[in-house]
Amino acid sequence: MGFKRITLFAGHYGSGKTNVAINYALLLKKSFERVKIADLDIVNPYFRTKDSERVLEENAVELISSDYAGTNVDFPALPAKAYSIIDDVGVHAVIDVGGDDRGALVLGRYSDKIKAGEDYEMFFVINKYRPLTRDAQNTARIKTEIEKAGNLPFTAIVNNSNIGEETTEKDVLSALKYAREVSALTGLPIKITSVKTDIAKNLKGEIDNLFPIKLYVKQG
Repeated sequence: MGFKRITLFAGHYGSGKTNVAINYALLLKKSFERVKIADLDIVNPYFRTKDSERVLEENAVELISSDYAGTNVDFPALPAKAYSIIDDVGVHAVIDVGGDDRGALVLGRYSDKIKAGEDYEMFFVINKYRPLTRDAQNTARIKTEIEKAGNLPFTAIVNNSNIGEETTEKDVLSALKYAREVSALTGLPIKITSVKTDIAKNLKGEIDNLFPIKLYVKQG
């Protein structure tokens, strides 16, 4: 898997993008000394990346989030450090974008610099098992809305179709057709199919781009 300096994860609410982003940041840490993960979700004041602060600290991955993370304050603000990761070429940054087009609006502050650097990947995280993304057509529509709001084009798809801890191998395999349909409609390649570590071993050989992940964030 090739790595860009800046990797963004965006998708529909409940797609599981935050959990994928955390796992990806931990993977980056195995190859790069300085890794940071920024939670840009200013729509949801709970900043769910914050839930995994301990595991990130244990792996020397710096978390950048609002001081209001984990509170019920309705108008959180982004810390200044969130801007610095775009300019610091010595850092490999993971950015967890807020859900849907509302959450992607914050990207407008960063999009020109990110595009100018020409060293980014923006993953569209999809999940067949969420109510509003059960079919490829609606999922593709959400993709377009996010891109328009954030002024940044997606480059690839993360198929994160799951139902949390209850996800079975059959659930993963049943979602492959859906992911391929989304890929065909959007023109984006499927670069990652994320699967819980406890069932990933049984799917090797059946999925080329398998990415075993742990559930650090409650799926819902």
